[in-house]
Amino acid sequence: MKVFRMLALAMACMASPLAMAADIDGSRLSVLWGVPFAGILLSIALLPLLAPMFWHHHFGKVAAAWALAFLVPFAFVYGPGAAAAGFVHALVAEYIPFVILLTALFTVAGGIYIRGNLHGSPALNTGLLAVGAVLASFMGTTGASMLLIRPLIRANDNRKHVAHVVVFFIFIVSNAGGSLTPLGDPPLFLGFLKGVDFSWTVRHIFPDTLFLVGVLLALFYAFDSWYYRQAGEVGRSDPTPDSPPQALGFDGKVNFVLLLAVVALVLLSGVWKSSVEWVIAGTPVGLPGLVRDLGLIVVTLVSLALTPRQVHADNQFGWGPMQEVAKLFAGIFLTIIPVIAMLKAGVDGPFGAIVSAVTRADGSPDPAMYFWATGVLSSFLDNAPTYLVFFNTAGGDPATLMTTHAATLAAISAGAVFMGANTYIGNAPNLMVKAIAEDRGVKMPSFFGYMLWSGAILVPLFVAMTFIFF
Repeated sequence: MKVFRMLALAMACMASPLAMAADIDGSRLSVLWGVPFAGILLSIALLPLLAPMFWHHHFGKVAAAWALAFLVPFAFVYGPGAAAAGFVHALVAEYIPFVILLTALFTVAGGIYIRGNLHGSPALNTGLLAVGAVLASFMGTTGASMLLIRPLIRANDNRKHVAHVVVFFIFIVSNAGGSLTPLGDPPLFLGFLKGVDFSWTVRHIFPDTLFLVGVLLALFYAFDSWYYRQAGEVGRSDPTPDSPPQALGFDGKVNFVLLLAVVALVLLSGVWKSSVEWVIAGTPVGLPGLVRDLGLIVVTLVSLALTPRQVHADNQFGWGPMQEVAKLFAGIFLTIIPVIAMLKAGVDGPFGAIVSAVTRADGSPDPAMYFWATGVLSSFLDNAPTYLVFFNTAGGDPATLMTTHAATLAAISAGAVFMGANTYIGNAPNLMVKAIAEDRGVKMPSFFGYMLWSGAILVPLFVAMTFIFF
C-alpha cells in the first residue's frame, strides 16, 4: 500500500518515504509533527462512522486537508523551497510509482474472470483462502488479493454473512501469505536487496507462517461453518446464477501473461543497476524505475484494450475502489514523512524508547521485542521503512543477521509482514480489498470494528508465536 508486495519495489522502492525522511533530522522534530498523520488515521477510522455521507463524498478533500496541515507548517519552519522539494519528492519518487503499480495490478486482476458459479461453502471458502496464501508469496499479497477477492465475493453472494470471509481473506491472503519469499511483501524484498539470501526467509520463518496460516484457516472454517448453519444463511436465491451452467474456467486469459509482465518489471527495477538518472526539483529519477513505471502503464493500457467488455461487466469492474485508495494514500504518504524521520533518529529521536526497548541489558538484540516493535509500527506505518529501521538497528550486516542473529532477522521479517493485518492501513491490499468488498455490497467492519477482529484473533496468535518462536 504493502504486489507484489514484492512488488517490493512497489512499496519499498516505490512507496516508502525513506529518501525524504533521510533529509530531515528526526532527532530535532517535536512529536507534534506527527499530528497530521494521526489526524488522517483518525479520520479514516471515525468519519465513516460519525459522518458517512460526508466521508463518502469528501474523503479526498479530508486527506488533502491533512496533507496541507503538514506541508504548510513545514514550509513556514523550513522554507517554501524545502516544502516544495518535499512535495515533489513524495509525488515523483514515491506516490506516482505506487499508484501506477496498484493501478496495473487492479486493472490486470480485474480483467480475469473465473467462469462457473462457485458456491461459497465453508470448504470452498477455506480452499480459496489456502490457495491465496500460497499465491501471495509468489505473486505478492496485492496480486493474489486482487486476483481472488472478486470470485470469493461472487461465490458468497447468496449468503447473509460475508464480512467475516473478507476479514479472514485480509488476514491470510493480503498479509500472512506473503511471508515466504522476497516476491511476497516489500520489506522482504528490501532485505533481499540488502543482501539477505532469496531462500533465507522460507527456511527460517516457514514454521511461523505454517502455524499462523494453519490456525487462521482452521478458525475460519469453524467460523464459516457456524455462520453457514444459521437460519436464513443457506437456501437464499443466487443473484448471479449461470444460465446455462458453465464449467469452471477463465476469461481474459491474456491478463495472466500481463500479470507475469508486472512481476518481471518490478523485479527488473530491483536488480538492474544503472547510473543513468534525471533530477526533478532535486529528486533523482533513475532509468530502471522509469522503465518500470512506463512498462506498467503500457501493461495497464494493453489490459484495458485486450480484455473483453463482458469480462469487466461480469467482474463488476469499476474504478471506485482504486480512486479511494489513491486519494487516501496521497495524504498518508505526505503526512508519514516526519514520523519516519523521527523513527529513523533512533534513540536520539522522540521514539527513542521504542528503539531502546529492543536491546537487552547486555547489549544483545531481543528477538521478541523486535517482533513486537516492528509489528506494531508496521500496523500503522509503511512496513518497508519500518523493516529497514529495525534491520539497521540490529546491526545492518546481512551476513551476521542471517547467522548469529538469525532469530532477530526472523522476528523483524515476521513482524513487518504478519502484523500488517492488524489494521486496514497496515498493508495496501487491506484497504483495496475493503473498498472492493464494499463496492460489491458487503457491509465491512469499521476501522475500529476491524481492529476488534484482529485484536481478538490475531493478537493472541502473535502472543503465542512470541513464546513458541521468539
